[in-house]
Amino acid sequence: MADISMDTVKEIIGDAVKHQVRSVLDWHYGEPVYEGDPADDLAGEAGFRELVARQHWANFQLWHVEDRARRKDVDAVVIADCKYAIDRLNQLRNDLIERVDECLIRMIEPLLPENGAEKYNTETVGAALDRLSIQALKIYHMDEQCKRHDVEQDHKDACGAKVLTLKQQHEDLERAIIDLIDEYAAGKKKPKVYFQFKMYNDPKLNPELYQNQK
Repeated sequence: MADISMDTVKEIIGDAVKHQVRSVLDWHYGEPVYEGDPADDLAGEAGFRELVARQHWANFQLWHVEDRARRKDVDAVVIADCKYAIDRLNQLRNDLIERVDECLIRMIEPLLPENGAEKYNTETVGAALDRLSIQALKIYHMDEQCKRHDVEQDHKDACGAKVLTLKQQHEDLERAIIDLIDEYAAGKKKPKVYFQFKMYNDPKLNPELYQNQK
C-alpha cells in the first residue's frame, strides 16, 4: 500500500460519507451490482471504500424490506419472506461493519503511536459509519415526505423540521468520527474491532434451530 497520512485517512472517510448520501438518491433509480461476498484481501483505500459502500447497500435494502414487512394487506408468506430477508441483511450489515473496522485498522496501524493509551471509544468507526448510512437514508425518506401531494401542509412542515434535525445530527456524527481519528493519531485512544458474534442465524448456536433439527 502506498504511503498514507492521517489527513488522507480523514479525507477517505469524508468521501465515503459523501458517497453514502449521493447513493441513496442514485440507487432509487438504478441499483448497484455487487456480486458475491467481498474478497478477503480487500485492503487500503480502495478496499475501505468498497466495504463502506457494500455496508451502505445492505442498509439500503434493509430499509425497504423493513417498510414492506409492516404491511397489513399482504399474505403471511410475504411477511415471512421479509423476516428471512431482514435476518440475512442484518447479518451481512454487521459482518461488514467488522470488515470496515479491520480494513481501517490495517490502513492506519503504521501511523499509530507505539505508546498509545489503552482506551477505547464507545463505538468503532465502522459502527459510526453504519449510523451515518442510516442517517442518510432517514434524511432522503423524510425529505420525500415533504414533497407528497396527498398530505396536509402541517405534515410537510413537521417533516421539514425533522430533516433539519437529521442533517445536524449527521454533521455532528461525521465530525465525531474525524475527532476520533485525531485521538488515534495523538495516542489518546486505540482502534479495535468489536465482533458481534450474532447467534440467531447460526444453526449451531440458536437453540430453536439445533434443538429442532430432524
